[in-house]
This record gives sequence, structure tokens and C-alpha cells, in this order.
Amino acid sequence: MSEVLVLYYSRNGKVAQLARLIARGIEEVPGMQARLRSVPPVAPLTESAAPPVPDEGAPYVEKQDLRECAGLVMGSPTRFGNMAAPLKHFLDSTGAEWASGALVGKPAGVFTSTSTMHGGQESTLLSMMLPLIHHGMLIVGIPFTEAALNRTQSGGSPYGASHVAGINGENPISEDERTLARALGRRVAETCARLGGQ
Repeated sequence: MSEVLVLYYSRNGKVAQLARLIARGIEEVPGMQARLRSVPPVAPLTESAAPPVPDEGAPYVEKQDLRECAGLVMGSPTRFGNMAAPLKHFLDSTGAEWASGALVGKPAGVFTSTSTMHGGQESTLLSMMLPLIHHGMLIVGIPFTEAALNRTQSGGSPYGASHVAGINGENPISEDERTLARALGRRVAETCARLGGQ
């Protein structure tokens, strides 16, 4: 089985929910499996390192996950129209993987969640693509042939899967958002399978 790494940071759980939906989409493709990983939080002042295994949720990512994956789908909540610091902190530590070309030629997609409809979803998705392009990855989006992209009244973009959570996180993931998250996972996995000759 080839594995697609679903790497994310989630503060309030909505990005983690999207990650699980994306993983379901990946696993709808024969021969493909999802590997869920998260990144630890960061703080301006660190008194102690984060434990190597989180109390709940996906295990923390290791550099080996990048080398072993057939593709990557990366997610973060939006912070002022950009990815959250913990994900950026991890990406900033991948210089050796960049130099060795560990991710070159592998398919990648992105996903996010915001509190409001105009909270910077598309700029966050685009900003997450930039380091992936520097790594030589092949960006996979969601085409408008996905009917849910034409009818969604909340999240969803040709740049990647997304969710509008509401100011207090009160909005459940809509049916269209769920459909688009699974579609993104499926598209990345299908692209991996094609490139791998499956």
C-alpha cells in the first residue's frame, strides 16, 4: 500500500475533522492508505518540550513521514490569512528534506478552516502551497467538475478543501464541505497512484 501523509495542525478540532474526511477520500482509492500526523503547538516562551506523543489525536509528524509518503495533504486553521505558526515552524525545519529532494515530484493538496466566510481561506490555502512548490511538489486542487464546488454556501475552493466554523466553532461541517474534503483526498491519492504506475 502507498501512503499519503495527511499533515495538519488543529486548535479547536475542525481541521482535524477535515483531515479525517480527507483520509477517507484517500482510502477510497485502491492501493492507497492515509497516514494522519499532526504538529505540536509552539509558544513564544518554551519552558519544556512537547511530549513526543500527544495526549489525543494523530501522532506528531517525523521527518521520516515526509520521506516515506507518496503524497501529502496539509491543513491548518487560518491565522490572519496565513497558516498557523505550528505548521510553519515545522515546515521551516525541513531544509534537509528540501536539499535532498525528499518531496520532489510528489502530489500535494491543502485544506483549512476559518471562523468566518471571509476569514482568509483562499489566501491561507495559497500560502500553504508556497513551501510545497519550493519542495518541488505537484499541487492538486479541486476542479469545478466536482458539483459540490458549484453549490457550496460555505467552505470549498478550487485551491483546496475548507470549512467555515463560525465565530465560536458552532457550525458543523456541511455536506458540501464533507464531499469536497473527500474529493481532495481522492484526487491526491489518484494522482499518486497514476504517478506510481498503479
